[in-house]
Amino acid sequence: MALFCELGDNNMKFSRFCASALLALIVAGCQQESTPAAAESSVDIYAAAADHPARSDADRTRDPDRQPAAVLEFLGVMPGMAVLDLFSGGGYYSELVSYVVGDGGSVTSHSNEAYISFVGDEFSNRHADGRLPNVTVLMAENNELDLEADSFDAVLMMLTFHDLFYVAPQQGWPKIDSERLLAEIYESLRPGGVVGIVDHYAEAGAPKDTGGTVHRIDPSIVIAEMEAAGFELAAKSDMLRNMDDDYSKVVFDPAVRGKTDRFVLKFEKRE
Repeated sequence: MALFCELGDNNMKFSRFCASALLALIVAGCQQESTPAAAESSVDIYAAAADHPARSDADRTRDPDRQPAAVLEFLGVMPGMAVLDLFSGGGYYSELVSYVVGDGGSVTSHSNEAYISFVGDEFSNRHADGRLPNVTVLMAENNELDLEADSFDAVLMMLTFHDLFYVAPQQGWPKIDSERLLAEIYESLRPGGVVGIVDHYAEAGAPKDTGGTVHRIDPSIVIAEMEAAGFELAAKSDMLRNMDDDYSKVVFDPAVRGKTDRFVLKFEKRE
């Protein structure tokens, strides 16, 4: 890249023009050269989290179907964030997010007695001996969640939104006051905060109670509930679609388990 100017003794204006033009070309060139590197470093934090050597083989076997690096990038989870993993199950995403947010960030991994019973030792083993130092465990039953206002940058609900409509008090899962819960989440987020939701597709037009029967939900219900709570749908992705899924089957059926058709939604608290 070159710019040639012939300068005479009385051509100071032209000299200044040439200098300005040269500076503009240099800046533009630097911006073009820096863009790929910046994009690469942004993507690398998610790949690095998925490739972290401390992750278990059991977690890695789930990755092809869950695509966690792509999901977390889509949701915009970044270093330094404070993230709540709501109904975190065995903590698969809690661990991944802990690596993404790093030492400057924090993760609150929420669970309750029903989920602990369901996942067995997975949750306790994941959090044993402080192996994830930036993760705090929060135990709270369905209608007892009490979150500090403006405390999180993101909340994740991974394969759990349908559980808002699951009712099994004999199994320690009383009916959830979903309106109250979503209001609690809304208040806990800082302005601009994000709620990321991944869940199993139900048939279009299916009622809410499929959340408790086949453990699936129509995404239109999720969108309506979230918008009623004050959130705005910011983006959606088809990255986890599987059109061969049988919506009539319970998601735990061996024929579909781990291979269900899933939607990915990103909501924002805009104030």
